Amino acid sequence: MPTRAYHHGDLRRALVEQGLQLARTGGPAAISLREATRGVGVSPNAAYRHFVDRDDLVRAVAAEAQTALARAILERVEATPSGLSAAEASIERLRRVGLAYIDFARAERGWFELAFATQDPQPGEGIVTLDHEVVAPFQLLLDTLDTMVDTGALSPERRPYAEWACWSAVHGFADIAVHGPVQWQSAPVIDALAASVVEAAIVGVRGTTEPAGTGPAAS
Repeated sequence: MPTRAYHHGDLRRALVEQGLQLARTGGPAAISLREATRGVGVSPNAAYRHFVDRDDLVRAVAAEAQTALARAILERVEATPSGLSAAEASIERLRRVGLAYIDFARAERGWFELAFATQDPQPGEGIVTLDHEVVAPFQLLLDTLDTMVDTGALSPERRPYAEWACWSAVHGFADIAVHGPVQWQSAPVIDALAASVVEAAIVGVRGTTEPAGTGPAAS
């Protein structure tokens, strides 16, 4: 096998990027130290200077997949139209978090499968973590819900664990849209179903269909 000379510090990055390419088409199961090293042109033993084992590589690649997901969500959130009230804008941002999550799953199936395949347990906290840090996509959801409380779009009493109701609904739909019978529907049908699921999640956590500023959250 031909070998490639790497400058200080960039072999690890090259292996992670190769892992991303493997996962993009084959999901988590496609990642291996042997395939990653083969892809960048070094011997398998070279990987062990940077990763303890395959699981260590998978975790590093999963972190990159989570970053890609967070970036896709943030881009959608940052495109929230101006002219909305603060409360209405916070609800729209939650809507965009959910739809971006589903769209990412549909567009990047391998990365979606990988993003939450490896997690660290945080006993008693119920927080999704990797290397003991809250993963970026989940943090965006937490921050969005907190902003809804700050703007009066969500009552403080309904805030505890709202992230789990939102994530369960959106992740569940994303999964059946990628792996379940929904995947065989046309794109417009899936779009409509996704929008319906996200709206149901928003209504569920808010406890009202009233516009922001007029329902229970405003009292």
